[in-house]
Amino acid sequence: MSVLSVLVGTLGALMGWVLLKLIALVINAAYFWHWSLQHHSIPNELGWISILIPVVGGLIVGFMSRYGSSQIRGHGIPEAMEAVLEKKSRIPPRVAWLKPLASAISIGTGGPFGAEGPIIMTGAAIGSVIGQLIPMNAGERKTLLAAGAAAGMTVIFGTPAAAVLMAVELLLFEWKPRSLVPASIAAAVAQCWRPFLIGEGAMFPMPQTAQLPPSGFLWCVVVGILAGLLAMLLTWLVYFFERQFKKLPVHWMWWPACGGLLVGIGGWLDPRALGVGYHNIRAILNARLSTVSAIKLFVAKGFIWSLALGSGTAGGVLAPLVMVGGAAGQLLGNWIPVGSPALWALLVMGGVMGSAMRAPLMAAFFGFEATGNAHALPALLLVCMVAHLVAVLFMDRSIMTEKLARRGHDIRQELMQDPFEIRRAGDFVMRAWRNPVNSPRSPDSPGPEPDSAVPEVTVDERDLLSHVIEMMHLKGVQKVRVVTEREKNPIGMIDRDDLITHYARSRMDDRRKSRPCRFRQNDPPQ
Repeated sequence: MSVLSVLVGTLGALMGWVLLKLIALVINAAYFWHWSLQHHSIPNELGWISILIPVVGGLIVGFMSRYGSSQIRGHGIPEAMEAVLEKKSRIPPRVAWLKPLASAISIGTGGPFGAEGPIIMTGAAIGSVIGQLIPMNAGERKTLLAAGAAAGMTVIFGTPAAAVLMAVELLLFEWKPRSLVPASIAAAVAQCWRPFLIGEGAMFPMPQTAQLPPSGFLWCVVVGILAGLLAMLLTWLVYFFERQFKKLPVHWMWWPACGGLLVGIGGWLDPRALGVGYHNIRAILNARLSTVSAIKLFVAKGFIWSLALGSGTAGGVLAPLVMVGGAAGQLLGNWIPVGSPALWALLVMGGVMGSAMRAPLMAAFFGFEATGNAHALPALLLVCMVAHLVAVLFMDRSIMTEKLARRGHDIRQELMQDPFEIRRAGDFVMRAWRNPVNSPRSPDSPGPEPDSAVPEVTVDERDLLSHVIEMMHLKGVQKVRVVTEREKNPIGMIDRDDLITHYARSRMDDRRKSRPCRFRQNDPPQ
C-alpha cells in the first residue's frame, strides 16, 4: 500500500499541475483571445462582453455534467465523502479527467472558485481507479482515495500536514496506521514534486507576526465566534441559492449558465471576485488591500461564489472561504487594538474555513503552512476551535455534509471508537456474568433457551466483537458459542440482542451524566 501511495502521490501532483495549466489556458483564451499557459489575473478591460464569458463557461459545464458525469458538479469533496461512505470508495474513471477539465473551464471563464476542491476530487478519483484496477478491498481503496486527495491538496498549497488532516477529518474518519501512513506518504511525495511543478515556498507568504499578548487571546474568542457565524451565513447562502435554482422551470443542466450571468455581472462590477483569486489572498495577508477594496471583495466574492456554487457548476470552496474570511478579518483587524489587520485576516481565514468544513485542525495547520507564520499557530488553534464550536452548536451539518443529507445520507463528521473493536468475546461474556441482566448467557445456565438452542457456530474468546458480528452474518445465525483459546471449552454464548444492548449502552454512556468519583470507603466494585 505504501508503494502504491508513492504512485498516487506522483499522479496527484501531476494532475494538480495540469489543472493549473488548464485554468491558465482557458483564462487566456476567454479573456485575452490567445493561447498561452502563462497565468494571468482576469482583467476588467472587455466591458459588457465579460458578463457573457461566465455564461458560456456555465453552458459547457452543464453539458459536460449531463452527458459526461453528474459527479463533476459542485466542489468535489462531498462526492468523495459519498464514495467512501456509500459506494465502497469506487469513483468512475471518467471523473478523473472530466472533473479537472470541467473545473478549468468553470474557473477559467470567471467562476469564483479555487482549484483545490477539483484537484482533491481528481486525486481521490486517481486513487480510487488504481484501487479498482488492482484487486483490493474497500478499506484499501478508501486509503488510496484519501491518499490521492491529500496529494492533490498538497501540490496546490504546499500544506502536507493540513492535507493529511483533511483526509482524516473529511474522508477517513479514523486515525489508523493503515490509512494514515499511506496518506502521509502521498502528501510527502506530492510536496517533493511541488518545487518542480508549482514552485518553492509558501503559497501565501506573509511577514512573521509577533505572538499575541494575553488580551489578544480574549479577542481571539470574539473573532472565533464571528468567524463561526460568518461560516454559517455562507453555508446558508449556498443552499439558499441551490433551493432557488431548483425552482427554475428548466433542467439542472442550464443552472450553471443562469448562475454564470449573475457571476458575470458581479465580476464586471469587481473583477477581483472572479477566478481563483490567490493574488487577492496574498494582498490581504501583506496589507496591500485597501479598506474599500476589502469591503467590495467581501461582498462580491461571498455573493457570487455562493450563488455559483448553488447553481451546481464545478469549483472549489477552500480558497473562496479563505478569501472572504480574510477580507472580513482585515476589516475587523482595523478595530482590534492588538495585533495587525493582516494577522486577524489570517485568523478569520482559518476560523471560517475550519467551521464551514468542520475541519478545525486542518484549517489551523493550513493557515500555518500556507503562510509560514509559526507565531500565529496558537491563536489559529483557538480561533478555529471557537468557530468550530459555534458551527456545531448552531448548524446540524457542514457545507460538505448538507449536500449529502439532501440525498438521504445523514453523515456526522465525528471520529468515534467503534464499541465492537475494543471488547473481546471472552471478556464480554465474563463481564456479563458479573452483570447478568440483559447479558450473554452461559450455555449451561438456566433460562428460556433449551439445550437444542445452543449454537453450533463458535468463536474464540480472543476474537473481537466485530468478528463475532461478521461470523453471525456469514453463517446466517442469531447466536454464537464462545470457547477458550486452547482447550476450546465453552464459556458462554452471545446472541444478536446482546450485541444490540452493548451498542445501545455505549451510546447512552456518551450522553448520560454521572458522578465522576466517590469519596466513601469500601465502594462496591463496578
